[in-house]
Amino acid sequence: MQLNDSYSAIVTGAASGLGAETAHALQEKGVKVLGIDLPQALDALDDQAIPGVEYQGVDVTDVDAVRKAVRQAASLAPLRVAVNCAGIAPSQRILSRRGPHDPQLFSRTININLLGTFHVLSSAAEIIAESDPWGEDGQRGVIINTSSVAAFEGQVGQAAYSASKGAVHALSITAARDLASMGIRVNAIAPGVVATPMMKQITEEFRKALEANVPFPARLAKPEEFAKLVLSIIDNDYINGQTIRLDGALRMPPR
Repeated sequence: MQLNDSYSAIVTGAASGLGAETAHALQEKGVKVLGIDLPQALDALDDQAIPGVEYQGVDVTDVDAVRKAVRQAASLAPLRVAVNCAGIAPSQRILSRRGPHDPQLFSRTININLLGTFHVLSSAAEIIAESDPWGEDGQRGVIINTSSVAAFEGQVGQAAYSASKGAVHALSITAARDLASMGIRVNAIAPGVVATPMMKQITEEFRKALEANVPFPARLAKPEEFAKLVLSIIDNDYINGQTIRLDGALRMPPR
């Protein structure tokens, strides 16, 4: 699939980190990009907003708002790409000295990371399926979800996060099969430890410890490397139903 200015894309979590880099990478390819994020996150962008990217404040757990945003993206140009980057990563043990895991926190994590992903995936698929196919394979578009290495090696305190990201991994192959007859590919990326704005809160000592666990390159991943993988998946028409690890061969330890 060759990206150009005759297509549009919707990217969630577009205010920072993986979503911002992905929106930027797509915009540089000429794609008309609608970036969505929470209103307060977009309000904080100021001069960091990406020129050429249109933004809209949307909570991905609100299915009606998501559907409206997807239609807005499609009004810019035929919708061909959706990338799910919105998510949260809370930490809480199933049982600790403070008692059992907060069920509301667990539900909130599932609602944002899994249901939010599903809302965008299903809404985008509906619109993409209505577009004209191209090429001998009858392709119509690509949807890319964000899983995590925690889907496979969840650490202590990651019960909610791992459960949500494991579900995104499972969802992606199922969605690829469900949408195959419509010419829509679905894949997921499972990042390891990425140098997003969230990581700026950690100490230098903890950062070095994280980097020491990565075989090669022995550093945190860069958000732009995630965006490059998004472009590679879009470009390669035979990548479908995959969860691709982006982790420098990292296998997370228990702690």
